[in-house]
Amino acid sequence: MGKIILTGDRPTGKLHLGHYIGSLRRRVELQNAGGYDKMFVFMADVQALTDNADNPEKIRQNIIEVALDYLSAGLDPEKCTLFIQSQIPELAELTTYLMNLISVSRVQRNPTVKTEIKMRNFEANIPLGFFCYPVSQAADITLFKATTVPAGEDQEPMLEVTRELVRRFNQTYAPVLVEPEIMLPENATARRLPGTDGKEKMSKSLGNCIYLSDSAADVWKKVKKMSNGEPRMSLDEPGHLEGNAVFTYLEAFSSDEDFAEFWPEFKTLEELKAQYVKGGIGDGTTKKFLNNVLNKFMEPIRQRRHEFEQDIPEIYNILKKGTEKARETAAQTMCEVRSAMQINYFDDTELIRQQSERFKG
Repeated sequence: MGKIILTGDRPTGKLHLGHYIGSLRRRVELQNAGGYDKMFVFMADVQALTDNADNPEKIRQNIIEVALDYLSAGLDPEKCTLFIQSQIPELAELTTYLMNLISVSRVQRNPTVKTEIKMRNFEANIPLGFFCYPVSQAADITLFKATTVPAGEDQEPMLEVTRELVRRFNQTYAPVLVEPEIMLPENATARRLPGTDGKEKMSKSLGNCIYLSDSAADVWKKVKKMSNGEPRMSLDEPGHLEGNAVFTYLEAFSSDEDFAEFWPEFKTLEELKAQYVKGGIGDGTTKKFLNNVLNKFMEPIRQRRHEFEQDIPEIYNILKKGTEKARETAAQTMCEVRSAMQINYFDDTELIRQQSERFKG
């Protein structure tokens, strides 16, 4: 069994820096490193509809936004397969079969599900589709026999559900499905980039995002409003790093080359931190530096996005071709699944022969 990577995003809005640091950057690195046999990246529109069922237009409009973000950030359809979840009907079929192998109480114990239900105020009226999405997610992973799933540590409970379902399916029927392993972000900052307010993680719903497609002017507006942690009364007071979103973003995005270009007074971020905590460096100055760093990083992405925007039909064509390719893999897996479950009635020539002999006798 080769190494197969699968990952994706809910198309509920444009992708932001939190997506990039948390997963998108790693995907591009994995894609370009080439140490895998297949790589699938998908837009989880079915999952997005579980809590947006009354607003399908939102999902419809954001498919293209996410696709543009993928391509402009560096995902290459020649190296990875980009597809749309809802266009793979085999996913719904496998989800149905996996539902028979897990209890309601097991899903209820999932801490990620508990958190998501609370965050969306679903406690009193949980949509069944939303409640069952851990099983749907397991189908996403197992249908493509993914061995590696790049994800945040908050998704580990979901991966454990998937592994349990794989073991149960293989024990009940035949060893067809593959147990996946999670690939966590490399450092704490990447695991959860805070929002511009310094609280929680960056989230569309919280309005604390910097989007990959934001203009330079928009980035500066958002950086100026960033939290610096504990307020200071004067420039001479020591600065505070704890809860300081500016320095968290600098840890994620700045390099020694950025200091040489934009702030040669310091050679490294560690030097800047050391001076900042002593006092004498204004928060406005650190924000200007961060703004330069972010816009230097984002400008090539903006330029590529603008180029891709000139031929939107081709973007849909890329997604169509990727989805067709993904369906080939999905169909092969489902053929094996049906055979293992003995529901491949029309393809099982031995079954037909046996039944024929039985009735002749």
